[in-house]
Amino acid sequence: MSTPIPATRRIDAGETKCGELLMMMHREMKSLQPGEILDVCAYSAGNLLDVPAWCRLTGHSLLAIEHSEPAHFYIRKKG
Repeated sequence: MSTPIPATRRIDAGETKCGELLMMMHREMKSLQPGEILDVCAYSAGNLLDVPAWCRLTGHSLLAIEHSEPAHFYIRKKG
């Protein structure tokens, strides 16, 4: 991605795996207003599947995935 999406908040999940990462994202989303953007920075390769699936299940919009090391997931809070 050439230009990062401006995020309201960023979390660095490091090597956190699926369950723990999803709980972190859930907690952060609760603190955001509808339409605000969360940048999730994560190293675990499994998150490339887990984060999009979580977005589909929760109704939040996955705006973009920056495939870098670490990956960045830009998620807009529903509402």
